[in-house]
Amino acid sequence: MMSGNIFRRGSVTLTWPLPALLTWAASWSIFIGLRWLQAPMVHAVLAAALLSLSCSLFGSSTWRRIFIAWGFPLSLAASGVAGAVPAWAWLLPLALLSIVYPLNSWRDAPLFPTPRGALSGLGRVAPLRDGARIVDAGCGLGDGLRELRREYPNARLVGLEWSWALRYASAWRARFASVQRADIWTADWSEYDMVYLFQRPESMPRAAEKAERELRAGAWMASLEFSVPTLLPQQMLRCSDGRCVWLYQLPFRRR
Repeated sequence: MMSGNIFRRGSVTLTWPLPALLTWAASWSIFIGLRWLQAPMVHAVLAAALLSLSCSLFGSSTWRRIFIAWGFPLSLAASGVAGAVPAWAWLLPLALLSIVYPLNSWRDAPLFPTPRGALSGLGRVAPLRDGARIVDAGCGLGDGLRELRREYPNARLVGLEWSWALRYASAWRARFASVQRADIWTADWSEYDMVYLFQRPESMPRAAEKAERELRAGAWMASLEFSVPTLLPQQMLRCSDGRCVWLYQLPFRRR
């Protein structure tokens, strides 16, 4: 996730900055094609900018997502070919970006998709009863919910996501779950049997403190890739791509 690889699907990996370059090229193709079809300038700009923004959702870090999203609008402005675009139109890409990535979510992980198969075996090392409640705290586009469904088909799954756009996208992709717009840090975790996280290393001590304060004895906190330095995990699941799922069960054990 934090390496130079930004897109990975099956055996295909695109290394930075190739994803940005391909996105910018595709956006320019959309823009030129629409103008060739005599579409209004504003419509062509917005369509190309929306493509850039959509592709930015798969960036591996905040700054890479910004580069992908803003490459086309900035290069268009520098080219001078969009002189007919009214000044207000340039605010629309910024508005779209702020909807997808609200500023108060930047301190966490705006979008770290859970890779397919990353949680394979989780149900074996951290078994839960039928009907157990599991929350994906920061569910993004719903990838984590889909992986949790494979491991816990009889669980009741909940997704929490602050971004309106990502919340609706996740609800559409994970229709089996209850996806809510919520701040993961102010939401109540006490009703859950497992909290799943794919955050940043800096977020993990705060997550552990909240989990210890709110989760009942026997509940799990599962973190993909990032551990809590001050805690000893009860279990550790090695993923096929070399990452780990760190599993902490209440009451926590300290190092």
